[in-house]
Amino acid sequence: MPDGDIVIRGGTVVDGTGGPARIADVAVSQGRIAAIGKTLSGTRVLDASGQVVSPGFIDIHTHYDAQVFWDPWLTPSSFHGVTTVIAGNCGFSIAPITGAQVPLLARTLQHVEDMSFDTLSVGVPWDEFETFAQYLDAVERRGAALNYGCYVGHTAVRLYVMGDDAYERAATDDELARMQAAVGEAMAAGAIGFASSASPTHNGDHGRPVPSRVGDLDELRTLLAPLRDAGRGVVALLPGGVIKQPDVFALQQEIRRPFTWTALLTVKGYPYHEKVIAEHDAAWEQGIEVWPQVSCRPLVFQINLAEPFTLNMRACFAKLMGSSFEDRMEAYRDPAWRADAWDDLSAGTGRFPFNWSALSVAESESRPDLVGRPVPELAEEWDCTPLDAILDISLADDLQTRFWSVLANDDPDGIAWLLPRDNVLLGLADSGAHVSQLCDACFATDLLGNWVRDRAVMPMERAIHKLTGEPAAVYGLADRGTIEVGQAADLCVFSADTVAPGPLRRLRDFPANGERLTADAPIGVTHVLVNGVPIRVDGDAVPEGLDAHPGRVLRGGR
Repeated sequence: MPDGDIVIRGGTVVDGTGGPARIADVAVSQGRIAAIGKTLSGTRVLDASGQVVSPGFIDIHTHYDAQVFWDPWLTPSSFHGVTTVIAGNCGFSIAPITGAQVPLLARTLQHVEDMSFDTLSVGVPWDEFETFAQYLDAVERRGAALNYGCYVGHTAVRLYVMGDDAYERAATDDELARMQAAVGEAMAAGAIGFASSASPTHNGDHGRPVPSRVGDLDELRTLLAPLRDAGRGVVALLPGGVIKQPDVFALQQEIRRPFTWTALLTVKGYPYHEKVIAEHDAAWEQGIEVWPQVSCRPLVFQINLAEPFTLNMRACFAKLMGSSFEDRMEAYRDPAWRADAWDDLSAGTGRFPFNWSALSVAESESRPDLVGRPVPELAEEWDCTPLDAILDISLADDLQTRFWSVLANDDPDGIAWLLPRDNVLLGLADSGAHVSQLCDACFATDLLGNWVRDRAVMPMERAIHKLTGEPAAVYGLADRGTIEVGQAADLCVFSADTVAPGPLRRLRDFPANGERLTADAPIGVTHVLVNGVPIRVDGDAVPEGLDAHPGRVLRGGR
């Protein structure tokens, strides 16, 4: 009698606990790990000789809330060994929501997360849900290739209760009570936790601060009470504005749930990250469970001036958010607007000057000869300001010119210092967001290839633990994240010698001809199983496995 339906044979098992690797077969039966040992037999055998067998990777920072409906394969995450995703980050879940509020929510996501309004309009079955419980039911009914957990979001809850007023004013006592009830109902339905953002980079409809930024600390405390009362759920925040780090520590002590925040990034020449880690290590010694999220990927956007995320943080560009294409083109041509914008970007408003050295040409239809050229170099050559340079190129391309923009996490030594540390989570992949501007859903293959194999920042056992067992424990995914008998058979087999993210390419395969950058050809990812169903075999995606939607909606958790 076979030991399992499938046997993964001859690999080096790195089990996600952080313990030592060992050569073993892994047998899978009825979606679970049935046995681990030598010379196991199975109805089907997948060869793992000379390769690593690990738990499937967990991506805790995604925005797949909408994409899950038109792309249930959840690409490209499913190509890179990810088997579990957490959506609803930054407070931008797409439920609860009423039909009348859909355009406002879609405009919010368009500006803050670079999601196409037209794609959202036609790609999401808005008529199938209003409450968060109905949203999870809709995802479960349609199915997904990967396991799917989701936060209930602060901005969504505010819009649901207050409508457009959520952008404009404080909530009344009655509105606070209704918002708290909505959070409580979402948690009872299986939300993985609650997410919010106070980040000054998050501006939504018409450039206004997103609704979660309008609420104060007392409002946040009120909305977190259901997690405290339920004794369950993770709190995910973007501090800033009215929420400072000491507030995060104090709230965690009050709510007594795990907190995580996005993101602790490096800036070359500015060791801010070391100070933050020292503060958090001291807090952990006092029993305060706050996990900064760190990333192995430099924060690099491929922006255009039709929706310039990097520049929208400045008042001159923020005023154009929500403008028509024609009005934006007119502003860019206007010498008076250019003068005001140059003053703003040169710290005329009291802010730091914009870092033009971080900008280079990525794509240009009319001037392909400029690709790879730094913007300051072009400005000097053309005897104009860097702003004039990007405006003139963009106007010639109908605003479709793409520019590489390096925002942060540009200190490799700082990244190497952060990645293996205790009490930090690997996050900020932003999978499903900023899809025309970046693709960091390949973070796991980047970590394992670039940082573990090539740079040796930590042992393979440590890296796998941080991709699997550690986030599973924080999020209460008790039957996932490790290779042990009885655990869900979420598994990834990869070549440690070759694993890498592979190339990026631009596609138009989203509803309403929506475009995106994707990394759909990873290197060295051999087999991937989700709940025992192969979705990748011998380095190729398995359409019948992906279409079987073997993922589970993960309701609840720790």
